[in-house]
Amino acid sequence: MSEGGLFISFEGIDGSGKSTQARLLAEHLRKTGRDVVLTREPGGSPGAEEIRALVLQGDPDRWSAETEILLFTAARRDHLERTIRPALAAGKVVICDRFADSTRMYQGLSRGNLRATVDALHDLMIGVEPDLTVLIDMNPKDGLSRALGRNGVEERFEEFGEELQEAMRAGFLDLAREYADRFVAIDGARDVDAVAEDVMAAVAARLP
Repeated sequence: MSEGGLFISFEGIDGSGKSTQARLLAEHLRKTGRDVVLTREPGGSPGAEEIRALVLQGDPDRWSAETEILLFTAARRDHLERTIRPALAAGKVVICDRFADSTRMYQGLSRGNLRATVDALHDLMIGVEPDLTVLIDMNPKDGLSRALGRNGVEERFEEFGEELQEAMRAGFLDLAREYADRFVAIDGARDVDAVAEDVMAAVAARLP
């Protein structure tokens, strides 16, 4: 996938600290002279950001699981075309806060056994995986408390509750085993700087 650059995704349950770690990694790599694009999903391109507002706000049951999968895939396709591929082709490091693994979990697992549907759409419309996926592992109760404490408008999935977060954590750890060649799991229940140090060491081993 890298096309001369390096594609890194961050995954984890809500409140795990992955967004903070993605930002810290981007800042660190820029200081070392790397050209970095820090982006997120859903979002990361104008069209995908519009879809983000549709899927992350409102009632938890606003969309069916199948509709959600289509919306997330549409957002990812636009993000891939307009942001990720051009940056990688230019030799940049792309750091993405969530990618397809989140859809495998939140839509493929949480609202029915739809993983096969997610994977089929991914193969058809996306067809790429990150070079490295950093999983920030966190106790679901602590992560949910932190996530809800943000008091933001994008809390639709947090409102599904702790049971969902427990399932998501187990699912992400299963994905880390399934895709062991690209996943690195890091304990997020520590000081932010300690976590960042482990993240940077994992990334350094993959940098061209």
